[in-house]
Amino acid sequence: MNLGRTAKLVAQAFDAALVEAGGTLPVWLTLLSVKSSELANQRELAGMIGIQGATLTHHLNAMEAQGLLTRRRDPLNRRVHLVQLTEAGEALFETLRQAALVFDKRLRTGLPDERLAEFARVLAVLRENVES
Repeated sequence: MNLGRTAKLVAQAFDAALVEAGGTLPVWLTLLSVKSSELANQRELAGMIGIQGATLTHHLNAMEAQGLLTRRRDPLNRRVHLVQLTEAGEALFETLRQAALVFDKRLRTGLPDERLAEFARVLAVLRENVES
């Protein structure tokens, strides 16, 4: 229960930091995923973000309307849409990246690297235990 409560509180605080910077968590995750995989298709993006295709389509429609990204059909497979950031999307990505870095620094305050590394190992074991 402690893990769940802490995760929820951290997620809410991170989302608030992104909203203050002009974005949201879904927008950040989408921008980050597109940025990290050049010309990713929508199915790959949904998997990276961890959401359903229909939910991603909703986000992409809104982001495309805001001029943050473009979608075009893959010339090799017309059923696949390729997603790419626009200049405005790149600019928002950088703004949100800075907000994420500031939030991360605040979150890690007072925690030495060795404790963070141990925490990462504990989280990995917890994930493994759940997945097995």
